[in-house]
Amino acid sequence: MKNDREIKERVLEELLHQKDIDETQIGVIVENGVVTLTGVVDHVNKKAAALRALENVKGIKAIVKDIKIKYGTDYKTCDKEIAKSITNTLEQEFESPNCDITVEVQDGFVFLLGKVRWDFQRQKAKKIAEQQLGVKGVINNLDIKQKVFPNDVKTSITKAFGQMALIDANSISVDVKEQTVILRGKVKNFAQKQEASISTYNVPGVQDVVNELEVSY
Repeated sequence: MKNDREIKERVLEELLHQKDIDETQIGVIVENGVVTLTGVVDHVNKKAAALRALENVKGIKAIVKDIKIKYGTDYKTCDKEIAKSITNTLEQEFESPNCDITVEVQDGFVFLLGKVRWDFQRQKAKKIAEQQLGVKGVINNLDIKQKVFPNDVKTSITKAFGQMALIDANSISVDVKEQTVILRGKVKNFAQKQEASISTYNVPGVQDVVNELEVSY
């Protein structure tokens, strides 16, 4: 098991490889395996890049996101322009009649409302909104028009873990409440815990995942 100093060194190393950010703007604090990222950046994509730096670091038990986004005068875009730009892009990307997305913008914060059929559409809509100039944050309230079945969740996780030669998905219990999936059990590291969430989100109809998996080193 890595100690806090080793984890911090690995995080700093990964930040160096993130081309979208200046690693000197990001502070890293590690206490008992809990990593806190601090600092100020001028775009949500830069915050996302800092978080991506943690994906390949082993030994992380939890992440605290304390990176703030502040825009200078060059980033002051009015809410009307932001809403129009996002709506136009969504209309080009989502031609399916199963997608019904409404965009609301207040003081630079984007609210996505409506329904889509798949979770990847929900995530894609959020990414599109985040990439628009002037956006301070995105609240994704999109619902998914599809019922979730526990066996489908289990199959998806089993397939993902099988391809990655990780762990037996039978060690994970799946509880479905409407479109929310709760994962319980034990995995060997933080990467496996993340993979379980990703695999679950890929199941049609899943809107939220509560990942209560324990990491046992």
